[in-house]
Amino acid sequence: MHDLVIRGGTIVDGSGGARFSGDVAIAGGRIVEVGAVSGRGKRELDARGLLVTPGWVDVHTHYDGQATWDSLISPSCWHGVTTAVIGNCGVGFAPVKPGTHDYLIKLMEGVEDIPGTVLWEGVQWAWESFPEYLDALASKPRAIDIAAQVPHAALRFYVMGERGADHTEAPTPAEIDAMGVLARDAVRAGALGFTTSRTKNHRASDGRYTPSLTAPKDELVGIARRMGEAGKGVFEIVSDFAGRDAEWEMFREMIRVSGRTASLSLAQADQSPESFRGALAQLDAANAAGLPFKAQVPARAIGVMLGFEASLNPFCGHPSWQELAKLAPKERLAKLRSPEVRARLLGEKSAAPGLAVLVCAFDKIFRSGDYEPTAEQSCAAEAKRRGVAPEVVAYDWLLEDEGRALLYRPLLNYANYCLDATHEMLQHPHVVPGLGDGGAHVGLISDGSFPTFLISHWAKDRTRGPKLPLEKLVKAQSADTAALVGLTDRGRIAVGMKADVNVIDFDALGVTKPEIAYDLPTGGKRLIQRARGYVATVCSGAVTFERGESTGELPGVLVRS
Repeated sequence: MHDLVIRGGTIVDGSGGARFSGDVAIAGGRIVEVGAVSGRGKRELDARGLLVTPGWVDVHTHYDGQATWDSLISPSCWHGVTTAVIGNCGVGFAPVKPGTHDYLIKLMEGVEDIPGTVLWEGVQWAWESFPEYLDALASKPRAIDIAAQVPHAALRFYVMGERGADHTEAPTPAEIDAMGVLARDAVRAGALGFTTSRTKNHRASDGRYTPSLTAPKDELVGIARRMGEAGKGVFEIVSDFAGRDAEWEMFREMIRVSGRTASLSLAQADQSPESFRGALAQLDAANAAGLPFKAQVPARAIGVMLGFEASLNPFCGHPSWQELAKLAPKERLAKLRSPEVRARLLGEKSAAPGLAVLVCAFDKIFRSGDYEPTAEQSCAAEAKRRGVAPEVVAYDWLLEDEGRALLYRPLLNYANYCLDATHEMLQHPHVVPGLGDGGAHVGLISDGSFPTFLISHWAKDRTRGPKLPLEKLVKAQSADTAALVGLTDRGRIAVGMKADVNVIDFDALGVTKPEIAYDLPTGGKRLIQRARGYVATVCSGAVTFERGESTGELPGVLVRS
């Protein structure tokens, strides 16, 4: 008798091939039959009229701290994710010397918008080396699998001390080799790879840039060369490409000396809306030369949520906001509803002009819920129709839902008020979906829902342009993402593969509106976004979620390379 049989579903198996009807039998955590299954299961799921897909593999999350205290790994667990990869963007919590945790917390707090108080309370620091960190992660049962990567910032700080926190400080040859040996040994112990960041968007909460911002070529290539000795592992890269051709050549050299695959973050920027095509051309050239180089692209615009309870709103730079921000939500709402406070906030100017560029771009601020809105749906357009200042409209919108309303401010992938650039990138042969940042940017972004949005919007719900084939999207979010990080045992509905499966009501599939929850350690707040349409999620053969609710099963493990 099988442990579980999923009966009569429409199977989209992750290969990219046509969907077909059939059953899936599972035993011992593996798929043992696909098609017409005659034997019975100890438990059976009726999937008639439903899709049966592999579990999603999300290669870009930041649960480095949360994974040490949270067994569910939400919000990813609500979105059909059965494997989440952490340690991205060069930030993380190992290796770390005793007594030096503060800097890594400040870095994670600044780069990934996870409150330091939450991390101090939640992370227990039962490790120094990266292998010890892996062992700590492996000791906790979870609803989904997780896999970790070695972060450059932590590695640099561990080897170079305080010098390593300064991106302008160059390591000695001995220090470069020490970093390389530690990265190699971490991969041998099970890390999936090494990650680094070279973007000015990444700063610690004390204002310092990420330590790897201008790491010299000798440093990165030296680490890569040692990584190659492990015979496994991948690279994940974030970059502003300040050095243009030299930057691309450095990344190609990392791949060349190590023989390992690299991926980088890619999105369309407003200031250079065509430049993503140049990056795709660089990937084409690298792969044509035998250098496996991929891009991770977001499933929709990368944007922030603005709200009176969120980290930012259009008035957060106004002098009067500083006192309001300290109040409890109910008390703040009462103040915001008063005519005196309203008049004062609306009459002030931001004391932070740089911040105002982000939060007061009213031509690109929208009500939440629609991820491909038109210019006519913007706050500025509504203000023009009403004959008032856009600040008035933003204030009114934010007071809705008892002051819990959130506004959407797309930052990347929305230069032309549509997702056509995303559509183009998602079709490229060297692209996989990523950048959802699950677990990070907790007061600003709710993009851990990307896997659900990818399938529902692009295969079903889009109205403002062409869609994409369901089979292609399923393959992209399962088999392709798994292959990117070297996981060959998952991402397909096929005999012998790990039994990670989603059973989906495709007609109902979608994301809910983001909301703020106060459920982090110390009562810290975070943005969460749930999903509709997941009838069941199966990890290693155990049904972990049914209709969005945990079953209590915790079969998830630390996946080692």
